[in-house]
Amino acid sequence: MKKIQLGKSDVSVTPITFGAWAIGGWMWGGADEKDAIEALETSLDLGISSIDTAPIYGFGKSEELVGKAIRGKRDKVEILTKYGMKWEGEQGEFYFESVHNDGYPVKIYKHASRDSVIAECEDSLRRLNTDYIDLYQIHWPDATTSIDETMEAVDRLIQQGKVRAAGVCNYDATLSRKANETIRLASVQVPYSMVRRDIEENLVPWCREENVSILAYSPLQRGLLTGKITPDYEFGEGDNRPDTPYFQPGNIQKVNAFLEEIQPIADGKNATLSQLVLAWTIAQPGITVALAGARNRKQVEDNAGAMELRLSRKEIEEITAKLDELELDI
Repeated sequence: MKKIQLGKSDVSVTPITFGAWAIGGWMWGGADEKDAIEALETSLDLGISSIDTAPIYGFGKSEELVGKAIRGKRDKVEILTKYGMKWEGEQGEFYFESVHNDGYPVKIYKHASRDSVIAECEDSLRRLNTDYIDLYQIHWPDATTSIDETMEAVDRLIQQGKVRAAGVCNYDATLSRKANETIRLASVQVPYSMVRRDIEENLVPWCREENVSILAYSPLQRGLLTGKITPDYEFGEGDNRPDTPYFQPGNIQKVNAFLEEIQPIADGKNATLSQLVLAWTIAQPGITVALAGARNRKQVEDNAGAMELRLSRKEIEEITAKLDELELDI
């Protein structure tokens, strides 16, 4: 699979990248470890060699699973992970309360001080069973720590050879610009999908001007854009999707009606709706990568198929025109 350079860094990744949030189980109603390992191994077999994970995904579980799956294959894999969300201690900016995979309540803090970033990197290296991280990204802005201090810590890790490139997540154009003054950003990772396109106004133009790659997470809107979610869909215990605006019955109905309208385009290419959605996403100006989550082999195979799908300019415009008419209650 052809790889794409992240910004001006020497890190290149696959345009469809394995999103490893779901395999950690947290906020997804749990996950089966055997299925997760098989999904990761299938991803590598099919040429999706880039994996995006984070310590908070399952409170270390996702990183540990990635570490197991890549054993003996490190030179064939690009690892993208994060820092700055802590569930032990009370330093930093309080974010929200959650439930640990083991069932007990935890408080999540956004914390990215110099010492914390250095310590988190060591923990991630251990869980991932590696001695370097290809792309190290702050997970969320931390209002209690200056951006300069955080980015200087990452720069130190780069100088030590523990990190190859720096990225940010959930930063807007203003924060990204500030971070880019201290360290050369390779990428910005933000939510982007057919039904969530707000970054097109400010962040996309800035990234294109500065040659900073955009990694779009939740391009399938956590499964909503697969066409498999119905208003009466039964979510597993611990799955927080029903509590979010996109998964309210009325919005599910509207999205499914839109998906029915573009189904003929997918059928005409012998593709699934998921593949069509992913192909449209990476065809958008400024979007470098679509992070596609998977919890089993079949989902990975579906995601990988999007790489073979080619959309004409007319088809992209037709889909986008229908999206412009879609009004969700968000």
